[in-house]
Amino acid sequence: MGSRNISISDEAYHKLRDIKMKNEYLTDVINRLTNRTSILELKGLLSSSETGSVLNSVGESRKLSRKRLGSVASEFNKK
Repeated sequence: MGSRNISISDEAYHKLRDIKMKNEYLTDVINRLTNRTSILELKGLLSSSETGSVLNSVGESRKLSRKRLGSVASEFNKK
């Protein structure tokens, strides 16, 4: 594996340094932050019944979130 020299701002360097773990190089930080998994890779992971259960849970969570948001908005509008 080769290497490259790159220029980054002091601000970017400090941000990377601040999130670097104890025994990690800055290269490791960049690789960790840029290693994205596609949602498509999860296809087939759940059975049909598990998928239904997850969808129901998500729906219920969304209802609760809308209710909380409505309550907060209501309180905010009173003031």
